[in-house]
Amino acid sequence: MLTLNHEVKSMCNVPEIFGTLVFNDAIMRAKLPKEIYRSLKKTREDGSPLDIHVANSVANAMKNWALEHGATHYTHWFQPMTGITAEKHDSFITPLDDSKVIMEFSGKELIKGEPDASSFPSGGLRATFEARGYTAWDPTSNAFIKDGSLCIPTAFCSYGGEALDKKTPLLRSMDVIDKQAMRILKLFGNPTGAKHVLTTVGAEQEYFLIDKALYHQRKDLLYTGRTLIGARPPKGQELEDHYFGVIKPRVSAYMKELDQELWKLGILSKTKHNEAAPGQHEMAPLFTTSNVATDHNQLIMEVMKRVAANHNLACLLHEKPFAGVNGSGKHNNWSIATDTGVNLLEPGESPRDNAQFLLFLVAIIKAVDEHQDLLRLSAASAGNDHRLGSYEAPPAIISIFLGDELTDILQCIEDCSIYKAKETSYMEVGVDGLPRFTKDATDRNRTSPFAFTGNKFEFRMLGSSASIACTNFMLNTAIGDVLYEFANELEQAADFKAALKDLVRRTIKNHKRIIFNGNNYSEEWVQEAQKRGLLNLPSVADAAPCYISSQNIALFKKHGVLSEMETRSRYEITLENYFKQIHIEALTMIDMVKRDIIPAVNAYIKDLSQAALAKKQLNMNLNCQLEETLLENLSDLSYGLFQNCKTLEENVETAAKITNVKDAANAYRNAVFSQMEATRSIADTLEGMMGDKYWPYPSYGKLLFSVK
Repeated sequence: MLTLNHEVKSMCNVPEIFGTLVFNDAIMRAKLPKEIYRSLKKTREDGSPLDIHVANSVANAMKNWALEHGATHYTHWFQPMTGITAEKHDSFITPLDDSKVIMEFSGKELIKGEPDASSFPSGGLRATFEARGYTAWDPTSNAFIKDGSLCIPTAFCSYGGEALDKKTPLLRSMDVIDKQAMRILKLFGNPTGAKHVLTTVGAEQEYFLIDKALYHQRKDLLYTGRTLIGARPPKGQELEDHYFGVIKPRVSAYMKELDQELWKLGILSKTKHNEAAPGQHEMAPLFTTSNVATDHNQLIMEVMKRVAANHNLACLLHEKPFAGVNGSGKHNNWSIATDTGVNLLEPGESPRDNAQFLLFLVAIIKAVDEHQDLLRLSAASAGNDHRLGSYEAPPAIISIFLGDELTDILQCIEDCSIYKAKETSYMEVGVDGLPRFTKDATDRNRTSPFAFTGNKFEFRMLGSSASIACTNFMLNTAIGDVLYEFANELEQAADFKAALKDLVRRTIKNHKRIIFNGNNYSEEWVQEAQKRGLLNLPSVADAAPCYISSQNIALFKKHGVLSEMETRSRYEITLENYFKQIHIEALTMIDMVKRDIIPAVNAYIKDLSQAALAKKQLNMNLNCQLEETLLENLSDLSYGLFQNCKTLEENVETAAKITNVKDAANAYRNAVFSQMEATRSIADTLEGMMGDKYWPYPSYGKLLFSVK
């Protein structure tokens, strides 16, 4: 009872614990002198320069606050192009004399750090021997305490100033869309008096939970994050009984602790539920600005794994940890709003009469159509290749879902016809006691990669382990570029209203091919998309070259989001990450087959042979056809497995010698990965023929259904 009461009490104090580990605006206001607080706030809101006097005062307040919460170290927390976060910890200790120390933290230490940059991916931006890199404080994202250290969110760049991280281009892209969207708002008179336009994101996060002890018995999960071998269990997700089902006690306890840890970090964890596959779950936060949402999502993934260990669980964030059931995605809910709180994607009561909304809407349609390749590229990873187009996620084809009402409105604008709004209808479920409520104007489409969902767009193609920074800087830049074009045209127009009407109509006509409200999972859509001239880039090897198209290099350079060198480096890194991941997976599979599976099969063959001999010795007339048939099949399959594994080794050896990243990526996709699939097929067949006593790894059934 005491435990229950304590749990209930702790869960009832959400307002008390929320943000307690964050150096947020309320703490700043309380801890900083008024003039320092005003100066810092101006920097956070307007990008005004921060002088060293202000930085020193902020650093001292941060340090004192961190010490109050038991922190002894600080770290510049950054997001290199590994896809995860990085941190180097320094203590606050400063010697006073040979026997005493004091705790100090200066403005210089707050503003700039110098981590070794030599071992991070750079895509040729720097040589390995060039070690110096800089981290620069991002004052727009709050510092926080984690594991006894004050974590200061920062950007990461090379000695030459090139961006070596995922945050810097995101911050640059936010400036682009701010500047261009404000030009558009001024054309409409800027009725709310906005000074800035912000992009906001809420990133839903899917994940799997499995028993930690079983996790440690699987080499493939330990080394690669996914199962490379595994026969399907008799039951998967066919009955749809896991989706939104009752949350199991052990999982519920995990989710409760996860919520509390995230709330302490100021993360607005809102929704939790079971997902479609056994062992799969989801959490969704409320939206916040894009760069803060990116920081938060990185923290969410880290905290998910750490909290899982407290419950003897392992949290899997790979896009496809198990074959035969749904993989995990990350839905990037993107919108655009003013600093006065007006959502620019809110259609209002009458979308057809909301000219400002329609202009922003068609700008997004044009941007997504013209830059399909960038959106597809932003979701490209070796893990996500397993998931896209598998009737569980959108195909590798970009399209936009608008719903019937908006699609009809745009069609009427294009045709210069009168839109007749549908009458408000009510839900009728045939039960008198249930309340009546109005139906939404359109249904939702869960198969669309880029769906309008009321006042935001939901990009559903992103993989579960990915950083959301790449998607959002590409989306911001593409839309910002279209707003730049629109503003240039409309600012020069003699008749704004006439020019606006013509621009909206022309944009709809030229880019409506990207709008599709049907079933994106169907083969018919793949064929229709080809007719429309839409891109279909099924793998990373297909998508990555889009980085270095002349159009995309020019786009990023034009708006100062990425230089040509920075863009080319990301092309190199994307392909390197792709084939390195497959290389690790192939070596892991070879190790599993040679060291575990073949010896296990041989042990079973030996026992079967001895059983058959024992039968013969007991009675020559006893039927041994079962043992003989099994022995024959096992011998043939094990030899086939051996031969396929040998071919896989040869293919890996050949691919590893290729120095050109594009050629290497194609070799790993076409020769190595395809051979892994052939090898797995035999291994999975063997697993289905052998008992648990012999098979060296926990089965899918145990992995997916053991957590109660």
